[in-house]
Amino acid sequence: MTSHTEQRTVFVPDGLAGERVDAAMARMFGLSRTKAADLISQGLVQVDGEAAGKSDRVDAGAMLDVTIPAERDPLEVKPELVEGIRIIHDDDAIVVIDKPVGVAVHPSPGWRGPTVVGHLAGAGFRISTSGAKEREGIVQRLDVGTSGVMVIAKSEHAYSVLKNAFRHRTVDKTYHALVQGHPDPLAGTVDAPIGRHPHHDYKFAVMADGRHSVTHYETLEAHRFASLLEIHLETGRTHQIRVHMSALKHPCVGDLTYGADPTLAKRVGLERQWLHAMRLGFEHPETGDHVIYESSYPDDLAHALEVIRDAH
Repeated sequence: MTSHTEQRTVFVPDGLAGERVDAAMARMFGLSRTKAADLISQGLVQVDGEAAGKSDRVDAGAMLDVTIPAERDPLEVKPELVEGIRIIHDDDAIVVIDKPVGVAVHPSPGWRGPTVVGHLAGAGFRISTSGAKEREGIVQRLDVGTSGVMVIAKSEHAYSVLKNAFRHRTVDKTYHALVQGHPDPLAGTVDAPIGRHPHHDYKFAVMADGRHSVTHYETLEAHRFASLLEIHLETGRTHQIRVHMSALKHPCVGDLTYGADPTLAKRVGLERQWLHAMRLGFEHPETGDHVIYESSYPDDLAHALEVIRDAH
């Protein structure tokens, strides 16, 4: 739940006379010095009716007025329309979307940007209430930096059927990736466990004690600097394709987190990894029919591919 803005007025005790305002606030309100300094810089702190500077000193008996804004729950779903999300298919059971880059699937503690669930709420879609509150109806995920097709469950029955389908790997997930160099062999399977990187908690890596992870790839186009691959995921680990391609020494073009060449990324105009969820095939949870939904390359990836095709 979101709390209400708090207004607090206190008088500086003798023991804090001569302290800096941020230090005095930290002691009196139990705030961190960083939080206190942030409130001061926002103009939310007054000493004897005057706006405080964080390095100002306080006198004993001075009146300190502090406004502490409400903290928004980082997992709260904020309904808002997100530019670029396209509805590919919509019925009573499911909604299939084309997710643009820069959009997270659901809220999380470290993310303050737009989300798929926020867009669907803002657009008036009624989504399944199965799953944790911030990711109701979510049966699969795409990274913030990955674009493409994904399905969300609208009915409870669809949620349970699709969750099972993803768990039992009966969903056909097809990606296209533009990777540096030329994989050898041109088609193959990467079967290597993935776990959290031992030194960087925002990254993953091939780790002996990681989770079972299998990626199948084949080369569609081979160019001078890069190859366009079609990839089928057997498992669905976080960053799986990016980690496996990096482990093969053929990272996705533009994927600086996993070792891509920044010069090549700049040359093709990419600010993210060249990776796109192209196709999703599964049994429709209500009709039982096999359905396939597709998404085309967004502009930044299409442009980068043209630059690679034209490079001789």
